[in-house]
Amino acid sequence: MTSHRKHEDRIEELRRLSAEAEAGGGAERREREHKQGKLSARERIDLLLDEGTFEELDKFVRHRCTDFGMEGQRPPGDGFVTGYGRIDGRLVYVFAQDFTVFGGSLSEANASKITKIMDLAMRQGAPVIGLNDSGGARIQEGVMSLAGYADIFLRNTLASGVIPQISAILGPCAGGAVYSPAITDFTFMTRDTSYMFVTGPDVIRTVTHEEVTKQELGGAMTHNEKSGVAHFVARDDQECLAMIRELLSYLPSTNLDDPPRRETNDPWDREERALNALVPEDPQQPYDVKDVIHAVADDGEFFEVQEHFAKNMAVGFARLDGKSVGVVANQPAFLAGVLDINASQNRTNRAPSIFR
Repeated sequence: MTSHRKHEDRIEELRRLSAEAEAGGGAERREREHKQGKLSARERIDLLLDEGTFEELDKFVRHRCTDFGMEGQRPPGDGFVTGYGRIDGRLVYVFAQDFTVFGGSLSEANASKITKIMDLAMRQGAPVIGLNDSGGARIQEGVMSLAGYADIFLRNTLASGVIPQISAILGPCAGGAVYSPAITDFTFMTRDTSYMFVTGPDVIRTVTHEEVTKQELGGAMTHNEKSGVAHFVARDDQECLAMIRELLSYLPSTNLDDPPRRETNDPWDREERALNALVPEDPQQPYDVKDVIHAVADDGEFFEVQEHFAKNMAVGFARLDGKSVGVVANQPAFLAGVLDINASQNRTNRAPSIFR
C-alpha cells in the first residue's frame, strides 16, 4: 500500500511539473503577448504541426545558474519548447522560444535542448524549424550562454545543405537570437510584431546619438526590402505558420530525398495560348514575368521567395506535373530585368543550400 502511494505521489508530481512547464511565465504575461498580436510558444507549435503529432522533449529541464538570485527562479522547460511532430505527415523537428520566461533568453540548459533536436534531425533526415521570440543571450549566465550559441551555430553550418533549416522571427529578437536565423535556409518575419537586430535602438542612441525606430532598424520590411536577410513577410503568426507549411511542401526532407509530389488536375501537356501574347513585340516594352510563371505552373501557383528584395529578379517554387521545381527569372518590369548586386545575391547566395 505504501509503495502504491509513493507511485501515485510521483505521478502527481510529474503532472504538477508538466502543468508548471506549460504555464510558462503565467497567464498574465501570455495575455500581454496576445494583446500585442502574438501567440504563445505552444500555440504556435499547435498551429504549425499536424494535430496531435507533437512529442515534446526535455520538458522538465531547468537552468543551473545560481548567480543574481536565479536559484530562486527555475521554471521547468526553462522557456524553450522543443520536440518533433509532423507536417502533412512528414517528420519535422521544432523549437519555440517562450518570451514570457526570461524574455525567451538563451541559457546553457535550453541551448542544449536546441542542439539535441538539431542532432536528432540530422540523424533522422528531417527539417528543423525554429520559432524565435528571444532577447538573445541570458546575461545572468554570461559566457556560458554565449557558448550555447556557439554550439548552435556549429550545427547550423554542419546541417547546411543536408536538411532544410527554417527560421521564423515572431517577436523582438536580438543578438544571438538572430545570428543563427540569418544563416539558416529561409527566414520568415511578421510585419508588425517581429524585429531582427544585433542591438536595439537604445544602444544605437547611446553610442552614435542616432535616433532610429525598431521598425527602421530591424523591422520585417527593412529585412525583406533592404538587407535581404529575411525571405518572407507575413501579416501575423497564423499566416506565418501557414506559409512555413506551404514552403515545406516544395522541399525534400534531406539532400538525399526528392521533394514530395502533389496530385494535380492540371494536365502536363496543357497548351497555354496566353503565352503567345504575354511578351510584347516591342523590346522596349516591359512585361511582368510573373504572368509567364503563373501561366506555366500547375494551377497557376507560384511560391515566391524574397518577393520584396531585388525585384528585378523573381525566384521561388512552382510545380510542373505535380513535381516541385525552382524558378529563376529576370523581371523586365523592374530595371529592365538587369542583374545588379542584389539580384545576383537573390539568384545565387540566397538560393536554398538544400538544392545546390
